[in-house]
Amino acid sequence: MPDTILAFDYGQRRIGVAVGQDITGSASPVGVVANDHGKVDFAEIDRHVREWQPDRLVVGLPLMPDGTDSEMLKPVQAFIEALGRYGLPVLTTDERYTSTEAQRLLKQARSEGRRGRIDKASVDAAAAVLIAERHLAGGS
Repeated sequence: MPDTILAFDYGQRRIGVAVGQDITGSASPVGVVANDHGKVDFAEIDRHVREWQPDRLVVGLPLMPDGTDSEMLKPVQAFIEALGRYGLPVLTTDERYTSTEAQRLLKQARSEGRRGRIDKASVDAAAAVLIAERHLAGGS
């Protein structure tokens, strides 16, 4: 039976969300969840957990380019702890450069006529897709 994951790209204003599954190793954007500097819209995350019934949750771990902890690590750790309410395994994956890569991929899709305007929410959701796919590929 395939394992489904929900992946999160934590940000101070928005948290990108993606769903993925291990058989294909691919993920799709679900959207974003509001976050007012630590006041996460857990009602929206509850809805995603009910809808997708994930086997585990994956959170992008913010690291500096040299692999050291970033200033975002503490809020992300608090978010990871709060996700414990779902009783699911919560794993982390290195998220370095996911937002930059997400912007590049979205701009490429736009230049090829496959998408319209690119907003910050689209970038956050696309970064969550990359986090999910890294995790599914066995990345740490």
